[in-house]
This record gives sequence, structure tokens and C-alpha cells, in this order.
Amino acid sequence: FGPHKVRTGDAIILSGYLGDHGIAILSSRKGIEFETSITSDCAPLNLLVNDLLPHAHAIKAMRDPTRGGLGTLLNEIARQSGTGITIYEDSLPVREEVRGVCEILGLDPLYLPNEGKLVAFVAAEHAEAVLAAMKKNPLGTDACIIGETAEQPAGPVIMETRVGGSRMIDMLVAEDLPRIC
Repeated sequence: FGPHKVRTGDAIILSGYLGDHGIAILSSRKGIEFETSITSDCAPLNLLVNDLLPHAHAIKAMRDPTRGGLGTLLNEIARQSGTGITIYEDSLPVREEVRGVCEILGLDPLYLPNEGKLVAFVAAEHAEAVLAAMKKNPLGTDACIIGETAEQPAGPVIMETRVGGSRMIDMLVAEDLPRIC
């Protein structure tokens, strides 16, 4: 178990929406009010992970996208595993409220901290079973497959965009938000 077990073709599963925690903390710290409430996704992941134990043989690596968000996590796994990664913008779950705040403030939801989410790298042939198990848990009801590892030189993370292009996803160079916890 760990990034060194990740291989080309493994599916990448995200347990739910991106950026809720980061935007909730930012709005609280800066006193920004929105018409809708955006609440933190902060939650212990132990019960979700426990529900995945029957599928442990298929799970290569798991991490939470807290520090540096999903973009940084994917870059770390790509470098540690020696694979490339492709994700699909259409598959990334981001609430419209979070997307709107990010657009207004110039933030990228890929780099926002998430306190109650996990990312699992899973053997492709077992991805649907792991996804189904995740969706049975309240913390995984919005889980989805967001991409896969790819046969590329180690490290590049590419996002296939909604408009048919591709975008390099780099490591977060500076913090979008100061350390929260």
C-alpha cells in the first residue's frame, strides 16, 4: 500500500465535492458573506476508510487532499509512483457556489483544502466496486471517478478540459490560504 504501488491505468476516485472547506474558512476569516451557505466538509474519515477495507486488495494508495488541495496531491502521487495522471474537468465535483466564489476571487478549486475528503488510487478492474462501497457511506455519497494514471513520464498531471483542450496541473507553489490546522 502506498504511492509506489500505483500503476498505469489505475482509477482515481474522489470521495466528494472539492473546495467546500477552503471557501468556508476563507469566508469566516475574511468576513465574506454569501447568499447561500458554504459549510466546511471537515469530518473524520475513519468510518469511510473502514467501509473500504473489504476492497483493500484493490486500493493502491489513499490520501486526503488537505494541504495544497487535489492538484498538489495528484502531483505528489504522480512523482512518487512514476506515472502520469489524467483527470477530467467534467468529472470534478465542485459546487456552483464554490466555483462562483473561486471565479470572483481568482482561486482554483483544485488547490483549496478539503478536510473531509479522500482520494483513492484503485486497480481499474475494481474501481466500480470501490466506488459503490464509498457511495454507501454518508461521507462518500458524492464520490466519483475523476481520472486515471497514465503512461507518461513521471510527474505530469493533465486535466482534459470541458472545451476539449488540456491543462497542466502543477504543484501549488504558495499557499492559497494560510495553514488552518
